[in-house]
Amino acid sequence: MVGAFLSDPFRRFYWSSPIYGEWSANTPLLDWFETSTAHFFKFNVPGYSKENIKLEVDEDNVLHIKGEGGKKEESQGKDVIWHAAERGGKSDFYRQIELPENIKADQIKAQVENGVLTIVVPKDNNPKPSKVRTINISSKL
Repeated sequence: MVGAFLSDPFRRFYWSSPIYGEWSANTPLLDWFETSTAHFFKFNVPGYSKENIKLEVDEDNVLHIKGEGGKKEESQGKDVIWHAAERGGKSDFYRQIELPENIKADQIKAQVENGVLTIVVPKDNNPKPSKVRTINISSKL
């Protein structure tokens, strides 16, 4: 069963905190759905502004989402004792998602509004040229 998980193309979706070593409470919750024209990602990022979030798509079509800092609580003095901190937005987070091949990486758009990061990844519905090439065989090299 573990071997099947390691070959799963969505493993980056489920275990996506390599910088911090493991899944944590700081990992933002995600909704991912698609239409005929695009993939839509919605992350809960309360307390983060667009200046606190960095997005990148690498050459392997992996979307990297990194949040830094987030909101600062007013109550951080020496005399403050925290009993719970469950609302998020207090520390860094990192997620990565392996995107399908049929996307338009140069047309990805994102916005942060009311504590939700929305990323729209348009699909490229034009068929890609085949990577298979025929090689002619001759009698001499």
